[in-house]
Amino acid sequence: MAKEFDVVVIGGGPGGYIAAIRAAQLGFNTACIDEWKNKDGKPALGGTCTNVGCIPSKALLQSSENFEHAGKHFADHGIQVSGLGLDLAKMLGRKDAVVKQNNDGIQYLFKKNKVSFFHGRGSFAGKAEGGWQVNVGEESLTARHVIVATGSNPRALPGVPFDEEKVLSNDGALRIPAVPRKLVLIGSGVIGLEMGSVWRRVGAEVTVLEALPTFLGAVDEQIAKEAHKAFTKQGLKIELGVKVGEVKTSGAGVSVSYTSAKGEEQTLQADRVIVSIGRVPNTIGLNAESVGLKVDERGAIVVDDECRTNLPNVWAIGDVVRGPMLAHKAEEEGVAVAERIAGQHGHVNFNTIPWVIYTSPEIAWVGQTEQQLKAAGVKYKAGSFPFMANGRARALGDTTGMVKFLAHAESDEILGVHIVGPMASELISEAVVAMEFRASAEDIARICHAHPSLSEATKEAALAIDKRTLNF
Repeated sequence: MAKEFDVVVIGGGPGGYIAAIRAAQLGFNTACIDEWKNKDGKPALGGTCTNVGCIPSKALLQSSENFEHAGKHFADHGIQVSGLGLDLAKMLGRKDAVVKQNNDGIQYLFKKNKVSFFHGRGSFAGKAEGGWQVNVGEESLTARHVIVATGSNPRALPGVPFDEEKVLSNDGALRIPAVPRKLVLIGSGVIGLEMGSVWRRVGAEVTVLEALPTFLGAVDEQIAKEAHKAFTKQGLKIELGVKVGEVKTSGAGVSVSYTSAKGEEQTLQADRVIVSIGRVPNTIGLNAESVGLKVDERGAIVVDDECRTNLPNVWAIGDVVRGPMLAHKAEEEGVAVAERIAGQHGHVNFNTIPWVIYTSPEIAWVGQTEQQLKAAGVKYKAGSFPFMANGRARALGDTTGMVKFLAHAESDEILGVHIVGPMASELISEAVVAMEFRASAEDIARICHAHPSLSEATKEAALAIDKRTLNF
C-alpha cells in the first residue's frame, strides 16, 4: 500500500532538502527521496553540492591555501618553516570528513523537522487519487504536491566521456590520489578554476584552455582582467580563444590537441585533464515523459516564474530548471515553493543572487556588469577602490584586487557590485542586502564601517561613485 504525503521532494541537494524542511515547518507531511550514497553504501544527503561540489572543493581550497601560505608567505610574517611536506591522503581524508559532517547534519535536520527520508531514485509512476504516485525502489508514495529538485550533471566533451581517472569531472578532480605533474583544464568555469587552484598550490603545472576569447565572460570586464593578472602571476597558464580537438588517453596520461587563437596547431601532454565546460539538467530516471512533464531543448524542466511545471501541483527548482546553477538559488526557490504550496507569497529575486568564485583572490558579484549596462543603454556611474589602499588588507598581506560599484547616473540606485580580492565571498553580502532594499551608493557611503576592516573598501568604492574617496 502506498504511503501518503502532502509533499514529496525528489532530490536531497540544497534545493531539495531545504524545500522539504520548509514544507515540514509549514505543517505538511513531507518526504524527501535521494539516491546518493557513500562508499559504504549508506545515504549521503546533500546532492552534488555537499558530496562532490561546493563543500569538498572549499575544504581542499582551504587546505591547499594553508600549504601555499606555509611555503611561500609565512616568512613575510617572520614565521620560519622547515621540512614542509604534503600528506595528500590526509588532506583528502579531511575533505571527506567535512563532507560527512554535512551529510550527517542534513539527516539530523530531517529528524528534527520530521521529514521522512527514502533512499533511492525517485520516479513518476502516474496520477494518484488527489495527486501523484512516485516510486522509489520497492516503495510507492502518493503526494498532493511533488517538488522536483534533481539537480544537474557535468557536461562532457563530445566523444570524450568521463572516466574519472584521466578525464575528470568535478567528482574525479576532488579525489586525485597523487599530485599530477601536469594538469590541463578544459574550460575556465568556476569548478575548473577552483580545482586548478587547488592542484597548482600543491605542485601541479596547470594549463587552462578556454574557447571564449575573453576570460570569465560573465564577470565584469575590469574585475576579470584583474583576476586574470593575479592568476597568471601565480603560475596558472591561461590560453583563450582555443578550439579543442582530439583528447586521447593512454597509460602515460592524456594528450589534448587544440588550435590556438592564432590558428596554430598545438598538443599538450598531461597526467590528467579536468573538463569544466558547464553542466546539464538531470532528469535521468525521473520518468518525466510517462506523465507528460514538459522538458525544453536543453533538457531543463519547463517552469513559470513561480516554479510551477505544466502539471498541476508539480513544481521544479534548482539546477534542473532555468536560471543560474547555484546552490543558494536552489535553496531560495525551495523555500519559496514550500511557502507557495502553503498559500504564502514566496520570493526569489534573480537580480540579487550573489555569484562567487572561491579562488585566491576570491571573485564575487551581484547585479549587472558594466558591459551589460552599456549594452542596455543605461546611464550609470562607476566607482572603485583598491585593496592596496586598505589597512586591513595590508595587515593581512593580501592587497590584490578591488571593490567596484555601479550606480544609476540619476537615481544613484546600486545596479551592481563587483569584488576581486580577499574575502570577497563575505563582503558581497552587504551589497546583496543593499540592492534588495534598493539602496543608493550614497546610503553605503554614509554608513559607518568598522576600522580597520576589509569592508571599508566597500564604503570607499561607494564614495568613489562621486569621486570622493577618503583613503585613495
